[in-house]
Amino acid sequence: MAAAIEQKTLFTLPIAPSASQPGGHLTCSTPSEGSRIYILTLTSPPDNRLTDTLCTTLLSALDILEFSPDRFPPGVVITTSSLPKFFSNGLDLENALSDPSFLPDKLYALFRRYLTYPMPTIALLNGHAFAGGLMLAMHMDYRVMNPSRGFVCVNELDFGVPLKPAMSAIFRLKCVPQTYRKLALEAHRFGGKEAREAGIVDLTGGMEETLKLIKERRLTEKCKSGIYGVMKGEMYRESVEGYLTGEGHVKEEERVRALHESEEKRREVGEKRVGEILSKL
Repeated sequence: MAAAIEQKTLFTLPIAPSASQPGGHLTCSTPSEGSRIYILTLTSPPDNRLTDTLCTTLLSALDILEFSPDRFPPGVVITTSSLPKFFSNGLDLENALSDPSFLPDKLYALFRRYLTYPMPTIALLNGHAFAGGLMLAMHMDYRVMNPSRGFVCVNELDFGVPLKPAMSAIFRLKCVPQTYRKLALEAHRFGGKEAREAGIVDLTGGMEETLKLIKERRLTEKCKSGIYGVMKGEMYRESVEGYLTGEGHVKEEERVRALHESEEKRREVGEKRVGEILSKL
């Protein structure tokens, strides 16, 4: 068994309790002084649900690392969990549905931040990453997954919540069609080896393998020119533009609502037509 990687704590931020979650904290550490590798570790029991407060805390940590270059020189950001079973179990639906600002101002803001972040980002999946938890990881540049514990999946199909357009976009952009079909239309659970073979994650392993990836690809050097985030914004433009705020978000929600209403009307007309046909048989 590989020895634990020694880490030095740089700062800790609280994750305030939400209506249904107890809260916790986020710790930023580094494996060695001057390495320019920053490890954001989430501890929000029982399963790191993506509440408004957790999203806000992650956004604050990303801001601290970007906007304090004298104290934290630009490098690489790893996001992981201290909870043995979960990276993140996705959205807290009660929290999300009760707050109309949650999607545009908290969750979408976090997804977009990672997607355009001006440093390389890595999701270290130590355990399960379900639904929104996997989406969070997909908005990072690289994914490393525990080979022996945890699954990744998009299980919205199982509980009847369709993916929003921008959420779909990230899977279309980062997965081959066969993998996205298996994720979205089969709600398949991928273990580490299968997730790597499907291209959902880049490799299997833990912190040691993650640090090796950073070294081999010289990731700490990639943001030196100052255009790393701009390059990502163009690469993933479809998803970036989908994370609208304000009036743009309202219009997008209205468009999605109109599509759902059109589908309901189609079903109503179809059921009536079939009823008339069957009555004559």
